[in-house]
Amino acid sequence: MNKQLLLRLQKQTRARLDGLKKRATDDSISADDLKTIQDQVDQEVANLQDISSQLADLDGGGAPDDSNDSGTDDSTRGGEDNTDDTSDDDNGTNESGNEPKDDNKRGVNQVDPDQRQKVLQSIARSKAIQVTHDEADSDEQIRSAFANAVLGRADGKQLRSLGVDSGKGSITIPKVVSKDIITYTEEQNLLRKYGTVVQTSNTQGYPVLVKKMEANQHKKERADNDPIPETDIAFDEVLLAPSEFDAIATFSQKLVAMSSVNVPKVVTDELTKAYSRKESVYMFNGTADKPEDTNPGSLATKAVPFYESKKVDVTVDGFAQNLYTQLVHLKNKIVTALLPGSIWIVNRPALTILESMTDTTGRPLLHEAVDGIGYTLLGYRVDLTDNATGATADSPVFYFGNFKAFYIQDVQGSMAVQPLYELYALTNRVGMKIYNIVDGQLIYSPYEPAVYKYEPGVADPKA
Repeated sequence: MNKQLLLRLQKQTRARLDGLKKRATDDSISADDLKTIQDQVDQEVANLQDISSQLADLDGGGAPDDSNDSGTDDSTRGGEDNTDDTSDDDNGTNESGNEPKDDNKRGVNQVDPDQRQKVLQSIARSKAIQVTHDEADSDEQIRSAFANAVLGRADGKQLRSLGVDSGKGSITIPKVVSKDIITYTEEQNLLRKYGTVVQTSNTQGYPVLVKKMEANQHKKERADNDPIPETDIAFDEVLLAPSEFDAIATFSQKLVAMSSVNVPKVVTDELTKAYSRKESVYMFNGTADKPEDTNPGSLATKAVPFYESKKVDVTVDGFAQNLYTQLVHLKNKIVTALLPGSIWIVNRPALTILESMTDTTGRPLLHEAVDGIGYTLLGYRVDLTDNATGATADSPVFYFGNFKAFYIQDVQGSMAVQPLYELYALTNRVGMKIYNIVDGQLIYSPYEPAVYKYEPGVADPKA
């Protein structure tokens, strides 16, 4: 079969899989709909594998190299576009573990979370068979060209041919490199992994509407002179207002001179670590050196505080049952509509406590996830972060809720890097200043708080 036709079919199959993923993540679908989606996913994955095999045969059989053809470039670029939402991909793979089926808690008519995860994992695994040799080679060329541009040893013609934009002293980070950075950032910043990412083309605020409404109630039948009054419906409009992020990463010129070092990887790793630390702190804690730079929508600020009905002191023997009871009360604070997508996010001191606790029957409080990866707590999966901080460095912190209510606005094409050659020349280092425009806020209706925060031992200041 013609290679161009195969690439076109590959692109179409990818698009269908992306559509099926969106349907599978819809909380309103039924169990029968999900089974139908699973069958469709299996068929599309089989088609994709067949297409990939045929492309490999063509390449291995000495087929003409069509990587410079405009049709091939369009197809591969289309594939990148369709797989750019790495946050969703990680939601699909859910490396922290799946939550077990519990019909008594969720209702028999709701979709089994395990079944949903199987669908999403099938789609996520299909990514591994979607990349052709041409596309992989092209990505590596772009990474190499970008790294050379940062180091000041790539000519403008080569950069333009690979779509690397450089000018006015800065270099726009190519999509394939920014995906590497964001993918790593998702591992460090769980709010990217579980939140709702909105891609915009400009820096204007993105509105999120929060509905509030009052209903009517009556016992008597309505008369002609007693029509149904208008229901008061109002919308709170919360604007995601992107902030500028910048960070400086450096590495030694000796690394560049060593032929055995993968320079593109070194450049990307340094940029990734510098950016991830800054973004994670902003979204989780919202702290900043200047008051005007703080994030009023950060998770720590906007999550609803949960206060104990009975004081818990984790330093005293016998605290476990008391803490267990408080965790049950915390879980049941979330409204039923938000429970199916809810998870726990805890810091390391909290996880250490949980791993040593048992319930009233002596069984471990944490249960191994169905797939053997990670834990579940009270029927909901648990993920760990070092970004959740409490009153002290050793304070355990528990977050529980539906983190899809955390909205992140990413401005496309805003991530750039500025090489700093002279600034660090006297110490034989290369400097890179990374820049991006992004915002992240926890947004929910006042009638349906989406996330609660619990720090054992912290008393209600109003009590």
